Amino acid sequence: MCIHSDNTKYAVLLAAALAVLAAPGVAHAQGYPGKFEFGAPANARDIASVNIAIAPDGKNLPPGKGDYAAGKAVYETKCSACHGGNLQGVAGLPDMPAGAALRLIGGRGTLTTKNPVMTVESYWPFATTLFDYVRRAMPFTAPGSLTADETYAVSAFILAEGNIIDRTAVLDAQTLPRVQMPNRDGFIPDPRPEFFK
Repeated sequence: MCIHSDNTKYAVLLAAALAVLAAPGVAHAQGYPGKFEFGAPANARDIASVNIAIAPDGKNLPPGKGDYAAGKAVYETKCSACHGGNLQGVAGLPDMPAGAALRLIGGRGTLTTKNPVMTVESYWPFATTLFDYVRRAMPFTAPGSLTADETYAVSAFILAEGNIIDRTAVLDAQTLPRVQMPNRDGFIPDPRPEFFK
């Protein structure tokens, strides 16, 4: 009998709560807002600060610059724990498939083989993709924490270690898009132009 009366009390309370939620006029009359206005509309400056993506031609690259020496310092302190001291990755990291090692360089010419090695050097068609990915997602423990200068620098280090640019190169918004990646021509254009009008 006690169980029945507890269930009845619960049902009555639930019905009352649903009635209040179903009647906005009643809720508003009791001091609850009729609608919630969370946030504010995004203005042009807000949208620009999100900087959705870096285009292959360098559109949206931020000011700044970096070189091999500065990039090596950033890499050693913020990247080598996952990608290894020699950019060949670290095997056996938690939450990684067996054999995955987060390798960054090497693997040229392997994409059409039975065992492709997908790295920045062998796969990515644009250097701006490297910058954009590092800027947003790295380091793994603090994504988005690198400055623009650090991101340019670590990009220069990775590209130079992959023998894509010279170690004396300085990367910035003008020079980065001009880097010719080894697999630049390894992609097939999308035959669905209607999606990109």
